[in-house]
Amino acid sequence: MTSLDFEPARLTVRVGAIGANYKTFRRLAGPAVAAGVVKANAYGLGAAMVARALAAAGCDVFFVARLAEGIALRPVLPRARIFVLDGAPPEAVPALLAHNLIPVLNSLTEIAGWSRAAGRMRRVLDGVLHIDTGMNRLGLGAADLSELAASWRTRLAGLELVLVMSHLASGDDPKAAQNQAQLSRFRTALAMLPPAPASLAASSGVFLGKSYLFDLVRPGIGLYGGHPQPGHGENPMRPVARLTARILQLRRIDKGESVGYAATYRAKRPGMLATMALGYADGLPRSLAGRGMAAFAGSRVPMVGRLSMDLLSLDVGAIPVSQIKVGDEVEFLGDAMTLDEVATLAGTNAYEILTGLGARLPRHYGDGA
Repeated sequence: MTSLDFEPARLTVRVGAIGANYKTFRRLAGPAVAAGVVKANAYGLGAAMVARALAAAGCDVFFVARLAEGIALRPVLPRARIFVLDGAPPEAVPALLAHNLIPVLNSLTEIAGWSRAAGRMRRVLDGVLHIDTGMNRLGLGAADLSELAASWRTRLAGLELVLVMSHLASGDDPKAAQNQAQLSRFRTALAMLPPAPASLAASSGVFLGKSYLFDLVRPGIGLYGGHPQPGHGENPMRPVARLTARILQLRRIDKGESVGYAATYRAKRPGMLATMALGYADGLPRSLAGRGMAAFAGSRVPMVGRLSMDLLSLDVGAIPVSQIKVGDEVEFLGDAMTLDEVATLAGTNAYEILTGLGARLPRHYGDGA
């Protein structure tokens, strides 16, 4: 028997749904270009496979966070534009050049270093300029922006600005006043700089209206099935990730008996437990203990007791004995248990659920949309 003969748990990634979600963003954002954000191993789902699916759907602009992510992606996407959000610190410049990666320049120092590299190469280098409009993380603040604006011809020597971007802090809340404030600041910044394509909206920003679209949008979580604006209407994105596990053991439990470490749960009545080969080593948050749910044959079943590293228990006492057996599949994430619902039960967000999915989960890729 090989490991492929028995998989107690698996993660299915619907690459067809990824392509469909990308086309939805492209339709909503048009005529703006829709990029694909594939940082953090494509939000935990596998950057190489996801990037190929996006490319097949027509995407030719990609964003990663780390330099190493861009290097790994280049052989998969030999002709695409790949932007590196971490920027161009001096030690990264040789690799950026060698792998034809475009840095998102986050400071005057990085701009100067990339300009010097252009001089040494005796060629024009593409670059993206990041303006901080209220996130207060990376990007040029107001003082640095004013300094750049006063001498941009000198400071941007040898550079072709292929994009000027910023990032919304509250785009997932259409009622947040900060959205309009950042939009105003971004427009002011653009007026201070030489003409260049602009980008402000990620997944959520696309749904704020046409004034936020500019020339390029950068969908991330929406590509992977997450609701771009949780709590505001139905999710327009198709589910991508489906996490399932098979029942390892069924066991009866009497009233008063405990389940799992520290005996945090005691049965209030006789019942039946299903032991599943999933735990926090597979990426399920421990916070789901006593709150999480799973779906079996159209019914919701609760998690009981603590989640351990490799196992968890489900209360399946409401399922007729004739309808459940060892080896049956239970869904923990997917169609019946949506990504955003699982995140809410865990007290976190969809991003953390996806990026936390464990490496030991076998990933299976299919075309289903």
